[in-house]
Amino acid sequence: MTAVPDLVRALPDEQLPAYVHDLDALRGHAAHIRGCLGGRAEFLYAVKANPDPRVLAALAPHVDGYEVSSGGEVDHVSEVVPGLPLTFGGPGKTPAEIATALRRQVARFHVESAHELCVLAALARANAAPGAPPVGVLLRINLPVAGGLPASTALAMGGRPSPFGIDPGDADALLRRLTDGSHPGLRWHGIHAHLASGLTAPQQLDLARQIVAWSAALAARHRVALPEVNIGGGMAVDYARPTEHFDWAAFGAGLADLADEHPKTVLGIEPGRAVTAYSGWYATDVLDVKRSHGETFAVLRGGTHHLRTPATKGHDQPCAVLAVDDWPHPWPRPAAADGEPVTFVGQLCTPKDVLARRVPAPGLRAGDRVVFALAGAYAWNISHHDFLMHPKPRFHYLPRQ
Repeated sequence: MTAVPDLVRALPDEQLPAYVHDLDALRGHAAHIRGCLGGRAEFLYAVKANPDPRVLAALAPHVDGYEVSSGGEVDHVSEVVPGLPLTFGGPGKTPAEIATALRRQVARFHVESAHELCVLAALARANAAPGAPPVGVLLRINLPVAGGLPASTALAMGGRPSPFGIDPGDADALLRRLTDGSHPGLRWHGIHAHLASGLTAPQQLDLARQIVAWSAALAARHRVALPEVNIGGGMAVDYARPTEHFDWAAFGAGLADLADEHPKTVLGIEPGRAVTAYSGWYATDVLDVKRSHGETFAVLRGGTHHLRTPATKGHDQPCAVLAVDDWPHPWPRPAAADGEPVTFVGQLCTPKDVLARRVPAPGLRAGDRVVFALAGAYAWNISHHDFLMHPKPRFHYLPRQ
């Protein structure tokens, strides 16, 4: 793709750092996911990955709704893409946030605890509009995983002691309360179980089968229908091998087989990172190239206060150098990097401000541009923007309007 490098080369220095989002690429990727699912699974986008309004609008034709995790996300998504269904998940929902979601007519909640179920029931009863349908509840269950989670698991939200979800042994009592009339403003809608992130398609399918089998057994014990099982997100994005993508075709085929085994149950997924990561870039320029104790460092404008992902995950962000021949300044240009690998660092007063280590970049010079890929998820929105009060990045979208 030449559009991103061309745009980055054309930006004046004072418009760097910048994020670039290729919305056509995003739409194409989302359409590919939708096609692989083949109408056999509900496709929600996890807004926490990237809540950029232009990103949410680009996804709207391809998703069945959005998974939100705060009152702020409820309001934001309701205003940016009104009319699409929202599901409210995440731990620690405050009464005010639950009331906001009910006011916004959020139809489904992933309930994380017995106490949260009581709060939701009371607020639903107090805020119910005349004739409004009951609020759908999916119990989030922290299931044990047969054989344990894979060693490649990037983040574990379940399968072990965790603040997320309800222990399986508590599920029967909560299901009884949802089906015996104890909470008339709520209705049983199924199970949610987001257990891990960073999984391949075979690993995700293995978890999905375990989750669905456990959920079907729970429903059978209580002689109730199982409307939905949401297996969460966590589809792998490999920052060390950025050209290797999650196998959506194999995953969709496996989910179709699972759906055939449970034809009365809707299967749901809520990916975030794996949807938007590939269509975003963080671009900046080299301020200085210097050697320290035998190693070469490139000091960049910006840093991990703009793109926190590599510091958070402890990885090296994949990147490419765009050489710039022009040097418009009256002072001499620093010497270029020799053949040794270069570590890219930012402007922050901390040794943790590292974007990528020991990158092959022979001939790198001050004034060159660097473009970091896979910056379309968990990037700007999770970064500590105001540390040292550097200017915030600009945002650009392709195709240009």
